[in-house]
Amino acid sequence: MRLSEFELELMQLFWEKKESTAPSIHHTLEQKRPVSYSTVKTIIDRLEKKGALERKSKSGRTILYSPLIGKQNYNKSLVNSFIDRVFLGNSRPLAAHILQSESLTAEDIQYLEEILKLRKQELK
Repeated sequence: MRLSEFELELMQLFWEKKESTAPSIHHTLEQKRPVSYSTVKTIIDRLEKKGALERKSKSGRTILYSPLIGKQNYNKSLVNSFIDRVFLGNSRPLAAHILQSESLTAEDIQYLEEILKLRKQELK
């Protein structure tokens, strides 16, 4: 599933809140930048049509939505798609770039070493 930047921004709010209404999402977004309620509602409707959100309940005209796709699953598919498009399916150059070019703390390096250790054990 492909999401636009704005759709992804709304999904981040739904993942954070677990369940929410269009007015609540609009209020949260409006704190960051000017955006109309109708724009937010249109994007929520689009996310529902894409299968990213579902209607949980309705109180009067207010609908409670919740995410149908998980943040980790979406992020994983997004990263895999990025690796396929940019690195032709080979993740090694991406990993090398992160290790060589990004500023990593000792804690980051320890975390990465633990992941590598677990992956090595899986290969045995």
